[in-house]
Amino acid sequence: MKAIREVERSGVSGGLMLVVGLGGLVGAGLMVADGARSNLPEEIAAAVGVFIVAIVLLAGLVMVNPNEAVVLQLFGQYVGTLKESGLRWVNPFYAKRRVSVRVASWGSPNLKVNDKDGNPIEIGSIVVFKVRDTAAAIFQVDDYTAYVRLQAEASLRNLASRHPYDGHDDELSLRRNTTEMASELKEEIQSHLGEVGVDVVDAKISHLAYAPEIAHAMLQRQQAQAVIAARTKIVEGAVTMVQMALQHLSEQKIVELDEERKAQMVSNLLVVLCSERSVQPIVNSGTIYQ
Repeated sequence: MKAIREVERSGVSGGLMLVVGLGGLVGAGLMVADGARSNLPEEIAAAVGVFIVAIVLLAGLVMVNPNEAVVLQLFGQYVGTLKESGLRWVNPFYAKRRVSVRVASWGSPNLKVNDKDGNPIEIGSIVVFKVRDTAAAIFQVDDYTAYVRLQAEASLRNLASRHPYDGHDDELSLRRNTTEMASELKEEIQSHLGEVGVDVVDAKISHLAYAPEIAHAMLQRQQAQAVIAARTKIVEGAVTMVQMALQHLSEQKIVELDEERKAQMVSNLLVVLCSERSVQPIVNSGTIYQ
């Protein structure tokens, strides 16, 4: 299929043609009245001709609104696009079709798909787009707005299947890497819309959640992972503090501890530092060996 590309036309200022057309209508009316009064059939016939010409001239007027384009066709052939706003005049035999070049947005319904790990999730998106090439948008597809929606939905499904909901380590994930996901989604949608003259201004994920049937289990897993991560940090900090305590005691020669007492001290400190509850101290009034 031969690609059709936009050709911009300027047309003629419509103000002058409007005056000429209205003047022709007025003149035709006066000629008819004068011909009827003077009983001159020739003048009446001329008035009819002037009236027809005036109507044809007025039929060529077209109002182009801001952020709107008018696609022109002559007997089925594309001849150009009017983009300059205002009252314009073109060939009266042109067929005219209006196309909005304003920025438009579409929000997808929440789709139920499987992520990279096979977990069922719900995901939705918002796509902002505008028509760049009016000829391609009109003649390359049957309905460019419906085409945008279908491609956006398909691209969103592909994005969800390529990435996990929650990644591991440095792996890109749908939940954490929102900027990267938005950029990837925009690029994929644009790759399908370039040939139809539509540009994607922005695309982003608007809704993301686990499917209801696994949401509770996944919430418990996330909580467990958070607890494990927190405990890991606590243990790392406690070990560092115990090392510092033993080092200071040894360097400053505050007390000499044998290996057994060092082990007991390490155990007690770890219990104190890693415990979730406040510790009740026990005072030993005897020696450290009693």
